[in-house]
Amino acid sequence: MNERPSQWRALLETQWKWTRGLSLIGVLLGFALPLLSLRTAAGMESLTSFISMMGSWGVAYAIAAGALGLATGVLVWGFDHRLRHVYALALPIERWRYVLFRYGAGVVSLIFPILAVLIGAEIASHSALVPKELHAYTIALTLRFGFAVLVAYSLFFAISAATARTAGYILGAIGVLIVAQVLFQAANTHVDVLSNAIRLVITTPGLLAVFGGRWTLIDV
Repeated sequence: MNERPSQWRALLETQWKWTRGLSLIGVLLGFALPLLSLRTAAGMESLTSFISMMGSWGVAYAIAAGALGLATGVLVWGFDHRLRHVYALALPIERWRYVLFRYGAGVVSLIFPILAVLIGAEIASHSALVPKELHAYTIALTLRFGFAVLVAYSLFFAISAATARTAGYILGAIGVLIVAQVLFQAANTHVDVLSNAIRLVITTPGLLAVFGGRWTLIDV
């Protein structure tokens, strides 16, 4: 029974060495985004312009969350793929438990950038640059950012854990959608396969719906 905590600790320490650089970048980016958005919006002449500028930074939050989750999901399996999973097979641990430990270790490294967003948002929300008529949604923004990071991480963790053939199938499916869109356009039809597929995934209740909609720290 005492082997499991030690296995988890060993895997966590090993994986942290691979992901700590990415985690540090995520911390710096997560801390800076709320402050940069407020600094940019503070130069606006009206409340409407201020709110609009804060809302426009939502794209940056979504991109940062997606990129951080994607990079972490790919990075945690990089070592295993390079060694053809010899390391995993050499451990006295069930495969499902090994995958669970791998996933959990990745989540631990993502906690720090999410906390950085919270800290940065708290500092920005208490700034004198925030108009008194508006409200800060620090917790809501942090929770959404964290959820988006975990969604992206889970998706690309699953894809990276699969074989190269599975990844090829996924990329092939995306390629088929693009080719179909080109053919429909060449035939002068009004069928929009690519946009409909993107809308199906991103809009509510799509798999990546959290990345759509409005992201803002300061609003009415």
